[in-house]
Amino acid sequence: MPLLAQGEFQPPGVRDFFLPPIFGSVTKPMVLVVLSVIIILAFFLLATRNLKIVPSKFQFAAESVYDFSRNSIAREQIGAKDFKPYIPLILTLFTFTLVNNIFGIIPIIQFPTFSHIGFPLALSVLVVYPVYHIAGIRRHGIGGYLKNQLFPPGIPKPIYLLLTPIEIFTKFFMNPITLAIRVFAAMFAGHLILLVFTMGGEYLLLEASAWLKPASIVAWLFAIAMTFLEAFVQVIQAYIFALLSAGYIGAALAADH
Repeated sequence: MPLLAQGEFQPPGVRDFFLPPIFGSVTKPMVLVVLSVIIILAFFLLATRNLKIVPSKFQFAAESVYDFSRNSIAREQIGAKDFKPYIPLILTLFTFTLVNNIFGIIPIIQFPTFSHIGFPLALSVLVVYPVYHIAGIRRHGIGGYLKNQLFPPGIPKPIYLLLTPIEIFTKFFMNPITLAIRVFAAMFAGHLILLVFTMGGEYLLLEASAWLKPASIVAWLFAIAMTFLEAFVQVIQAYIFALLSAGYIGAALAADH
């Protein structure tokens, strides 16, 4: 979609996130989701095919990712007694979100998959949401789980008339939605900012008057700086997505609200 029309700058917008199909009804974000799964599988299979006591750099990288997901996310949020069954899920959520976010700064690819709300929403609603509710029900029984989540102890009973509807809305509706929106909003905004600086620099160089052309260098320098910032945000958002998911599981398993 052209950003230059009759010599006037057309700022990037939502339309630039809806890419035409590659073939049939298959779009670039769909291909990237599949590619991310292949990359993650290949990474861990290659890193673990010849394990050594003194790890190679590749093995060390894989072990570091695993250790971070296991101890810094799952163990911290779910608890030392209950976290082990959920390590594969948390590791998958972290790496899957990270790779799809990082796609946004990879040359040629340059598109963060999670800038389409459908992908993080599906991951949140179809994976994380049922997992933490099922975990809580299996631990406490459905009655005990609902009581634990909706009726916090130590609160005057009349307050439940106000508090319980809020808890229902938060636990069963807003948690999965906000989990998805956090990463979507960050990826969408970051990619849009990069488009503004890169396309703005192109416009200034090709279409602006001579005295404004040097400003294109400034725009591209900002684009480079924002790329590094965006890389940091992409990693942080993957961490937050996995952290909150583990936190929801830990809260569902906890004896108290």
